[in-house]
Amino acid sequence: MSVRRAANIASLFATLLVAACASHPRATVAPQPMASIAGGRKDIHWFRSSAEYRGIALEVYRDAGDHLAELTRGLSTGSWAVILDADETILDNSLHERRLADRNESFTETEWARWVRERAATAVPGAVEFTRKVRAMGGRIAIVTNRADSLCGPTRENLKSVGVEADVILCQPVGTSDKNPRFQKIQRGTAAPRVPALKVVEWLGDNIQDFPTLTQAVRTVSGGYADFGVRYFLLPNPMYGSWEKNSEP
Repeated sequence: MSVRRAANIASLFATLLVAACASHPRATVAPQPMASIAGGRKDIHWFRSSAEYRGIALEVYRDAGDHLAELTRGLSTGSWAVILDADETILDNSLHERRLADRNESFTETEWARWVRERAATAVPGAVEFTRKVRAMGGRIAIVTNRADSLCGPTRENLKSVGVEADVILCQPVGTSDKNPRFQKIQRGTAAPRVPALKVVEWLGDNIQDFPTLTQAVRTVSGGYADFGVRYFLLPNPMYGSWEKNSEP
């Protein structure tokens, strides 16, 4: 075989190999070394850098926005509201998670309080635009978060800094993380001065407990997800949540 022919065959083989690799869905991008991925945690890396996360968040918020016209038909301006969680629903705290992972540290209330007071959380994709749409349509924004009452001030400032104007923010009172009593305050008109009783048309959150009366047990309830995609809209959070205590089937 001539040298030229051998070179041509080698060139053809290389071309076919590249084409074959490019056609394989997992061969298009070389994986990053785990050491360079947020202390080895792929969940944080996915949340912070994937196109998929951003796409899902935008899709959820657009879907929630598209349902507003139907859900508020016949309701007067200022008489209805949307309730949202704060963390990983409006505010993206993944930088805090990354810092902990990079230092091989676990969550502590002290470090969390320091992060909240830093007011460095950015907005989850689609969140700001959604809240503005709610307000433009005559609705109110109510935020129910399990950030401690002592951290409500910097939380309010962080929300405002990313462009979210809330009519009421209810943080976690001492002694209970249950959000249902706070949901009821908004509906009864006892949540804040000058905020009347409101019809809540939608809930948005990243934890199943961000929705009225729901817990992880909903997984086993027939019809338990009927309101999702209609009045309940769920953001993905693979970093932490009440799901961590679940046992695998």
